[in-house]
Amino acid sequence: MTDYTTVSIPKELGERVEETIEGTSFSSTSDLVRFLLRSIVIQHQRSGRLTESEFEEIAEQLTDLGYLE
Repeated sequence: MTDYTTVSIPKELGERVEETIEGTSFSSTSDLVRFLLRSIVIQHQRSGRLTESEFEEIAEQLTDLGYLE
C-alpha cells in the first residue's frame, strides 16, 4: 500500500487546474500534480542534477500552461 502526503496550492490555482484538466486524461488535480512531479524527478534523475536553466525552463512551460503565475 502506498502512503501519501498532502500538498497545498492556492485555491485559485486549484480552480484553474480543474478547468484546465476538463476533457483530458487527468481525473483530478492530484493526478496532474503527480504527473508533473514525476516528470521533473525523472528529468533530474536522467541528468544527475537539475540545472537552474532546466528548472527555469520547466517553470516557464508550467507558466505558459497556466499552472504557475
